[in-house]
Amino acid sequence: MQNVGTPDRIVRVAVGVILVALPFLAALSGWAFWVSLVLGIVLIGTAAFSFCPIYAMLGLSSRRKPQA
Repeated sequence: MQNVGTPDRIVRVAVGVILVALPFLAALSGWAFWVSLVLGIVLIGTAAFSFCPIYAMLGLSSRRKPQA
């Protein structure tokens, strides 16, 4: 079941790429390096699969309803 719409996916990919690149560009170290890297990978993954487990637990969806 997909629950992440296109605009949401675009934002997730953009923020995810920034968070993955940030530790290397800003020379982050320690926990900040890992938090940024893992969060960025999670955002890119949820965008790739159009599924967010948190949205599912809360019963939310950013996908448009099909037009009848």
